[in-house]
Amino acid sequence: MVGLAGGTAFSIHGAGEPLVLIHGVGMEQIIWAPQVNELARDHQVVTYDMLGHGNSRDPEEGVTLSDYAAQLADLMDELGIPAANIVGHSMGALVALEFALSRPERTLRVAALNAVFMRTPEQKAAIMARARALKAAGVRATVQSTLSRWFGDEVPTGLHEVAEMIGRILSRVHPIGYARTYQLFAQSDAVHADRLGTLRMPALFMTGELDPNSAPGMSIAMAERAPGSELVIIPGARHMMNVTTPAAVNEALRSFLGRLPAARPGAAEAVAHS
Repeated sequence: MVGLAGGTAFSIHGAGEPLVLIHGVGMEQIIWAPQVNELARDHQVVTYDMLGHGNSRDPEEGVTLSDYAAQLADLMDELGIPAANIVGHSMGALVALEFALSRPERTLRVAALNAVFMRTPEQKAAIMARARALKAAGVRATVQSTLSRWFGDEVPTGLHEVAEMIGRILSRVHPIGYARTYQLFAQSDAVHADRLGTLRMPALFMTGELDPNSAPGMSIAMAERAPGSELVIIPGARHMMNVTTPAAVNEALRSFLGRLPAARPGAAEAVAHS
């Protein structure tokens, strides 16, 4: 099923316990195809385009993570999904965590893939410079540098088609929506630092061994703050590991989704009053 609800483009595949996949900045829901093909065998998998991406509406100026979490909540309302597993990649990981922290009663499990956390001063300076370059020069001028960060200066053998696909997605992204989302992404690495300890549902933090921007140390630090969470580092993987090493990512997600969800705040009351 493919549709548009409240300005959000979405797709639904399979049946079972709901699972929402949130893409990263500059991408579209199609980037989750390797996970949809695998996980829709056991789950109702929902993918959608974040604000400012794909076929969804652009965000307002000054957009916040709360706005992106609200977009997901509104979509789940439209689709009649009271609670779901929430999985996000990169910027989508920040949205997934924001959703889980602000709406725990609607979050069965949360997984943050290639998330950023507490950047160093050098990393902060670099990403703010990229945000300024994007605003000044436009999307197309930054595509090649983005691909170099995600794949290396030389695209590894066997990944050229994937890199070309990602380049095409970047080239057609909404200029205003991308710039506003990237600005938020650049400034949000510490926004959950004081709240990760309050996560009460099963949580997974996963990244690639060779991801320079969503480095293993970031996922390690997040996992240490979230009680009872899981940590997975994919050997040899970089930032776009869900499409470059999908088998390893899918295996880790399948294992994680097999965990029993914690009791959600308000769940008992909801059952009692149903």
